[in-house]
Amino acid sequence: MTWTNLDLDTMRALVVAHDLGGYGQAATRLGRTPSAISLQMKRLQADIGAPLFRKHGRRLGLTETGEIVLRYARQMLALNDEVLDTIRGASLAGQLRVGVTQDFAESVLPDALSQFTTLYPLVQIEVRIEGNAALVDAVENGELDLALAIGHEHRPTATTIGDVQLAWIAGPEFTIRDDRPLPLVLLGPQCAFRKEAIKQLDAAGITWRIAALSPSLAGLWASALAGLGITVRSALGFPPALVSDTALFGLPSLGTFPVTLHTLPGAMSPATERLRELVNASVVDVLHRRANRRQSSDAVLVPA
Repeated sequence: MTWTNLDLDTMRALVVAHDLGGYGQAATRLGRTPSAISLQMKRLQADIGAPLFRKHGRRLGLTETGEIVLRYARQMLALNDEVLDTIRGASLAGQLRVGVTQDFAESVLPDALSQFTTLYPLVQIEVRIEGNAALVDAVENGELDLALAIGHEHRPTATTIGDVQLAWIAGPEFTIRDDRPLPLVLLGPQCAFRKEAIKQLDAAGITWRIAALSPSLAGLWASALAGLGITVRSALGFPPALVSDTALFGLPSLGTFPVTLHTLPGAMSPATERLRELVNASVVDVLHRRANRRQSSDAVLVPA
């Protein structure tokens, strides 16, 4: 019997291309050309001996066989990385500064940091949870090594890894009064979600007023729970007592915002690169789980 050995480098290209949404994005991440990634996929399909891809509109999607190969590729890469992490991580030391937007602080950060500290016990981690713009600025200024944010996809530090759709969010007892301006509960003037909400309301000719301002997400949720007004956010980690919908109370439908990872180009240490991979994987998992929920219960997240 002739054995065919699957190439781990090709398997990694498959996973990255799938998670980032195309050969071009994978090529940028892996430092290759899109044609090189395409050639790898053709060779992988030949090695497997069955179709892995099919046309999905103007893009390529995975066949059922392709989905199976993708699942095993993740397992193979995880085992490969675990071996290397175990050997290298025991002696790797230093400091790593990471920032995470408030939206992902509870859903992504604990899992990614838990995995990282197990693999790299001697690396000291400094965590900053802040607004999106502040986090991206901190990366560009050299104050953070890695940041997970929403929006800011055009900044030179950005890599887009998915999309999150915005929703109107309010307390369970909140109602709209047609004879009064819509009360809004918002963060500060630099908040991109605030700008999007006001833009959509103005475009629809809906009068509004700012009923409460908060410097933090916790204050935003508290104000919404108190019934002071309605707010706009991604439905990530908001209190279960609140209600949300993309067109709650018949308000204008809101757009999507990209989820982005930020690092200084060419300045990543091995520890930063590994944490980046773990955060990326955790975000992709969150997006896909929410996307699956959306198919059955109209959740508000879609994968990249």
